[in-house]
Amino acid sequence: MSGPALQLAVEIDGDGAHPAAWRRAAHSPDQLLTPRRVAGVAAVAENAGFTLVTLDDGALPPGAAPDPVGRIGAVERAAFIAASTSTVGVAPVVSVTYAEPFHVSSQLASLDHISAGRAGWVVAEDERPEAARAWGRPPVADAEARARESRDGIEVARALWDSWEDDAVIRSVATSRYLDRDRLHYIDFTGETYAVKGPAIVPRPPQGQLVVLGRTDRVPAAQLDVGLVEGRDMASVARAAAVAGTPRVFAEVEVALDTPGATAAERVADLERHAAWSDRGRLRHIGNADQLVALLGELSHHVDGVRLHPLVLDEDLSVLSRLVLPALSERRLVARPLPGTSLRSTLGLERPANRYAVAAPAAQEDAR
Repeated sequence: MSGPALQLAVEIDGDGAHPAAWRRAAHSPDQLLTPRRVAGVAAVAENAGFTLVTLDDGALPPGAAPDPVGRIGAVERAAFIAASTSTVGVAPVVSVTYAEPFHVSSQLASLDHISAGRAGWVVAEDERPEAARAWGRPPVADAEARARESRDGIEVARALWDSWEDDAVIRSVATSRYLDRDRLHYIDFTGETYAVKGPAIVPRPPQGQLVVLGRTDRVPAAQLDVGLVEGRDMASVARAAAVAGTPRVFAEVEVALDTPGATAAERVADLERHAAWSDRGRLRHIGNADQLVALLGELSHHVDGVRLHPLVLDEDLSVLSRLVLPALSERRLVARPLPGTSLRSTLGLERPANRYAVAAPAAQEDAR
């Protein structure tokens, strides 16, 4: 792990991490999917100094899972947030278990252009067979097959992002050429279940390659920029981080904080009367802001960043903004993203060279 400061991400999907979080939401039910709500939550996170917001997604309708949340697509919400923010990174959760990697690649490249280089991608899997029916596809039945789809999907997306060289768009009035076709490349990918020829339909993203985040037990480390690690205690997180093998490592932490109206434990107990907060194997903090600051300080010795999953966004995000991030900033444990800085730069990741542009001179030399 390396980097000047602990990077903080926050999941802002729905009303919070608890399936009954909507019962404590400060907004009326009809506001959840409105532009004002989406932009408002993102603005709070950006103003607080978060490095990144992530947006969960799912192909199944409300009521088909323990979490009854209704959603607009994560990529669509991310695009709206990207246009209304200026510093915070934006990373939708997108599965390629059934979605076409070519289209996913195009959507994410477009997001990076909209955000001027602040886009990321949280790789996920569709595990439930109902998702296959929603896509009209045969089920991908086992864990190894889903992992294969993720590996192939990431490989295709990354190759397509490179299929346009950075200077492929020339806009030459004199020659009436918009593109230099020699700077567009076929990727010629052939996997076990599909093939993609390319090139992409969207120019290379501003970052060259978007920041790809994923679970290190599901996706090979070589395909990730940020490994997401879990563990129910500090020792487990530290062990997972030590073997992650990714350029950056983020710990997954669920949080419930004391608020002026109730303690964290009281708030959790209130929601547990309606639904259980599922144990996902993540470190969980239920307590006050000072204790969370201390926990994050300890985590900073093991990971490069933390993705927080607040119990109830309308309650916990306010405490994070007023108490937690300012305290971390005072201790110089975190730093705000700077305007005009790409997400890769904020995370201390280099902009990668285009694989085809690097290979072209060698190929020309061989042809002589």
